[in-house]
Amino acid sequence: MAYAQSHPAMAEHGTMHVTKSPTCGCCTAWVALARDEGFEVETADVDNISTVKADAEVPGDLWACHTATIDGYVVEGHVPFAAIVKMLAERPQIAGIAVPGMPIGSPGMGNDPSARFDVISFGGAALDGEVFFQAGS
Repeated sequence: MAYAQSHPAMAEHGTMHVTKSPTCGCCTAWVALARDEGFEVETADVDNISTVKADAEVPGDLWACHTATIDGYVVEGHVPFAAIVKMLAERPQIAGIAVPGMPIGSPGMGNDPSARFDVISFGGAALDGEVFFQAGS
């Protein structure tokens, strides 16, 4: 629980709500890791996750397998928890952050801290394709 210990105020941000397919094992793994990191998480299983992504205004090229919300932000896909903590601490004028697809080594997809991939910001003041956080660096 490294982030929970280094970020004791994480609970102030409220519950993370994760919407996922009922058959997605990697989504379930990501939720378990989020809880291990100190996030309070509620899940909802839906058959049509595309509707959730469209309603959250996640750009189509950033879609992944699950969509979460926390403290007014959208978190799309296998986003590292350090990126979520950074977003909540800095409060950027964006709609959210995403890890498109399902990168091997990302949280829930093998959870390799050295895996390199980008976390992209979207909406609000974010520029299209703007890198918010680089995992594995």
